[in-house]
Amino acid sequence: MKSDPTTADTRGDAALAGAGTAHGATTPGAATHEGDTRTAVVDMLLQQGPVTASEVGRALGLSAAGVRRHLDALIEAGEAREVSHRHRASRGRGRPAKRFQITAQGRRRLGHAYDDLAGAALRQLREVGGDAAITEFARRRVDTIVDRVAPADGPRDIARAADEVADAFNDAGFAASTRPVGHGVQICQHHCPVSHVAEEFPELCDAEREALTEILGTHVQQLATIANGDVACTTHVPLVSPPDPAEPEPTARDR
Repeated sequence: MKSDPTTADTRGDAALAGAGTAHGATTPGAATHEGDTRTAVVDMLLQQGPVTASEVGRALGLSAAGVRRHLDALIEAGEAREVSHRHRASRGRGRPAKRFQITAQGRRRLGHAYDDLAGAALRQLREVGGDAAITEFARRRVDTIVDRVAPADGPRDIARAADEVADAFNDAGFAASTRPVGHGVQICQHHCPVSHVAEEFPELCDAEREALTEILGTHVQQLATIANGDVACTTHVPLVSPPDPAEPEPTARDR
């Protein structure tokens, strides 16, 4: 017997199941109200996006009709948008897949406390102390976030330190996680509480990169930032050090 889609959607709204698999990613908990479910959808777009409607449905236990209702409402409110990605079908032909991601308006649902006040304070600080004062403030801020993370003890300890960095930023409200990519790991911040301020003061992002380089003991690369309009702040951390150009290649005799 087929279940009623409305009933299935109601059950899904009442018992959400988390889907985050990346280290540090949070999973939406049980919800009983429409607004709670809507927020859970926003959280998934934030942490996992871009995602398909079917992925949202499976993760949150919603029917197709329920997912469509929430996504349509978010799109209408300007909090989500549809993007097209191409993937390979089973026979090798590419076809567009509808995926959805959060917008800047959607991020505001999570709150950007005192953005105007923070921006005004930093502008005043720059006027009084110059760029050096902003740089010093930004570094002290990030040091406060990661002060309990022990620096990596060599190349084999980088992954551990990266996970702890992500945990520290997650505790600070950045919805951070790590994921393995090739011969490295990426630290992803799916939310940035200061993204609007960082648009005007990139020193905030620069200080984070410098702090990560020192803690991890290796060069890191910022691939994307929310302040620049990207979906997430993504920092690549290599786990295999490049060869030292000063070190000669082994010869056949050496081998």
